[in-house]
Amino acid sequence: MASSRNLLAPLSLLVAVVCAGWAIYVTKRAGDVPAGFGPPGAMSRPAAADGAKPVAGKPGPPAAGGRPAPLVATVLSRQESIAATIEALGTARANESVDVTAKNSNLVTAIHFRDGQVVKRGDLLVELDSAAVRADLAVAQAALTDSQSQFERSRELLAKQLVSKSQYEQLEAAMKGNEARLAAARARREDTVIRAPFSGRVGLRRVSVGSLVNPGTVITTLDDTSTIKLDFRIPENQLAGLRAGLTLTAQSPAFPSRSFEGKIATVDSRVDEATRSVTVRALLPNPDGVLKAGMFLTVQLEQDRRNAVIVPEEALVPETDKQYVFVVTDAVANKREVTIGRRTPGSVEIVAGLKAGERVVTEGTQSIRDGVAVRDAAQAVDSAEAART
Repeated sequence: MASSRNLLAPLSLLVAVVCAGWAIYVTKRAGDVPAGFGPPGAMSRPAAADGAKPVAGKPGPPAAGGRPAPLVATVLSRQESIAATIEALGTARANESVDVTAKNSNLVTAIHFRDGQVVKRGDLLVELDSAAVRADLAVAQAALTDSQSQFERSRELLAKQLVSKSQYEQLEAAMKGNEARLAAARARREDTVIRAPFSGRVGLRRVSVGSLVNPGTVITTLDDTSTIKLDFRIPENQLAGLRAGLTLTAQSPAFPSRSFEGKIATVDSRVDEATRSVTVRALLPNPDGVLKAGMFLTVQLEQDRRNAVIVPEEALVPETDKQYVFVVTDAVANKREVTIGRRTPGSVEIVAGLKAGERVVTEGTQSIRDGVAVRDAAQAVDSAEAART
């Protein structure tokens, strides 16, 4: 028994030493060495390290809670001379366009045009039944002739004082009334013929001889497409420099290898409050008539060149209807509202809120907030390489 106790005592001491050594190792790895353990001076080093600068290539000062500052990628905003190119989608409209209709209910008696025919102003297109109107016209003409004769006789008799002044005036009034009735009959006769109000191309015929047409019934369409009105919308923030006379280029999917040049005719006087855009109208010459009313066209409009501040699209942080960027100054990210302008693939113009040469965050915006300390990934790599050399 005594010999067994003699053997267990050294073994217990060995186990205790091993456990104590393991505890010291673990606590040193965690940076929390208990008082009285570790090498000499270990207690004084943590306090001195609180204000120490980070070693090159190592994480920067810890954020709140002891965590290192977020790592971000940044670039410098740059200034470029750009020709502001506005791209938009537009609709072609005829220079003049009308639905050809009748004024009164009547029967079609003759059609004087073919589908798609080019006509001139005043050309006869359709005749309607005019039998009753011609009869009314004949009656009105006869009544006027009779009243004119009576009026002339009364004038002679009045000079001889054989009729009274009142009788003379009654006959004069009757004559003028018949003149008005004749004019009305002639107007009704004119309503039985439908003529082209302007030169252009008629569309498809929608009635036949014998059809009963009513007011508003479309007989055909008439379009003057010698010049095309091109209407398109642009955002209000692109209005600067937009004026009548600027040249633009339009293309149609129907003619992919062809471009149509025109000029801005006018800019609408109002901005749509819902879309914050304004309607622009341009005029495109169309001598061969290939462009049709209602066509879809893409528009490219180049404004005057100007200096612009450019940043990558990744730098934008959208929130509701506003845009922000994180500007890094002295290793601190500051959130700043900006106004954007023209977009190009991969880049965006900053109209207001940022100057050229300021450093903006392009990666890591989701993990930072306004006023937080950050580490620039590019600078961290440069510091690490410098430390290795």
